[in-house]
Amino acid sequence: MKDKFSLLVGIAAGALAMYYLDPRAGRRRRALVRDRMVAAGHDASYFARRKAKRAADRLKGYLVAHRPGRLVRPDSDRQLHDRIRARLGHVMHHSRAVEVDVEHGRVRLRGHVLRHEMDRVIAEVGRMAGVRSVANQLISHETEAGIPARTLADPRAPEQRAAEAAAKAAS
Repeated sequence: MKDKFSLLVGIAAGALAMYYLDPRAGRRRRALVRDRMVAAGHDASYFARRKAKRAADRLKGYLVAHRPGRLVRPDSDRQLHDRIRARLGHVMHHSRAVEVDVEHGRVRLRGHVLRHEMDRVIAEVGRMAGVRSVANQLISHETEAGIPARTLADPRAPEQRAAEAAAKAAS
């Protein structure tokens, strides 16, 4: 059995040598093998660079999301108010329908909110750095129909919107 295996290995090695050392086509065959090996090396290098870049980007994102600077307390109630207003724009549809009052880190939310957004709004505001407590005076509605139209529409005066539209059309 061992002799047969050795014989087969010897035949395969001889055929391979003859295939690549052939005086007519051997040079082309060797060049093809060399080109395929170089291409495989390039592909492996590209793959490794992509994976390393993705890992570095994920690490960067993790560090940004968990950096200590994110929990920096605001310098003033006005700064906290602005941060809360900005955050509300990300967690609810009609952030203009909510009034925010801040006094010494105590937040009071008044206005109108959709019922399915209520818990998320309160939780998000409560988690923010600098917030000591949240007073919920929000009125929840099942649909937008209950929210006053003035809080849903463009807050600028109609005359101002018309003047801006005319100036834009003229230019």
